[in-house]
Amino acid sequence: MSRAHVRDAYSRRADEYIQAVGSMEHVHRDDLDLVLEMAKLADGLILDAGCGPGQWTNFLQEHGAEVLGVDLVPAFVECARERFPRVPFTEGNLEDLQMPDGSVAGILSWYSIIHTDPADVGRILREFARCLKPGGYLVTGFFEGARLEDFDHQVVTAYRWPVRELSGELEDAGFTVHGVHTRTDPGRRPHGAILARRNVGDN
Repeated sequence: MSRAHVRDAYSRRADEYIQAVGSMEHVHRDDLDLVLEMAKLADGLILDAGCGPGQWTNFLQEHGAEVLGVDLVPAFVECARERFPRVPFTEGNLEDLQMPDGSVAGILSWYSIIHTDPADVGRILREFARCLKPGGYLVTGFFEGARLEDFDHQVVTAYRWPVRELSGELEDAGFTVHGVHTRTDPGRRPHGAILARRNVGDN
């Protein structure tokens, strides 16, 4: 699925999406703790890759992190800048983040690769690894499932990933998995999150 297709699908429903999930109000405590753990481990800039309307980026800044939010959807970036004027945001795509090598201490990729064709996920993870300094941290949130498969997401086709397979993609991209979290909340799809660290010996 092309980036343009995903961008256009979210652009058409940006207001609806922001209304539904554009705040931290209903974020699970475990997810807050995981992201804050990453922020404490990271020593430097944290990139919110696929930041949407900016609520996670703002959350990280409120907790003392140096941050930059990046998103493909212009309407999300515009909204984020209006809502959080003290937080920096920019348009960009995850396959080419336009950041110098090793310039980032942490990356949050919260449900930002769920619409990426599985064959292309490795390319994004390698871009994350390129941007991270050796030993830098990544947290990725995703739809978890018993097998890798697509499904009809409300906005545009998305994918469920087994933890084992996504962990393998991370390892192939130069990461070591440090923690895995899964749960199924009532009325919601199974959730997964992985904390990984860029291997120190990789170039």
